[in-house]
Amino acid sequence: MSRRCPITGKGVQSGNNVSHANNKSRRRFMPNMQKTSVYSDLLKTWFSLRLTPHGMRTIEHRGGIDAYVQSVAITKLPAILRPLRKRVDAAKVS
Repeated sequence: MSRRCPITGKGVQSGNNVSHANNKSRRRFMPNMQKTSVYSDLLKTWFSLRLTPHGMRTIEHRGGIDAYVQSVAITKLPAILRPLRKRVDAAKVS
């Protein structure tokens, strides 16, 4: 499972642990990934995603998952959200 948020693109960063004696050793900064469910109003279903809190706020700011996937160009959507975009577009037409 990827350690990258599909909404914001935040991923693992690297840096140093620095001791009191100024010794440096490499470490990794992991993103705060949360397993969450988002509700699609058009499809009347829940979708389970792993997002960062910033990604969750982005979805809410855009007006929900339906509005988010429609506002982003399909070429810029992550692969995990492209099938959802097609289902939302089909449900919106009918």
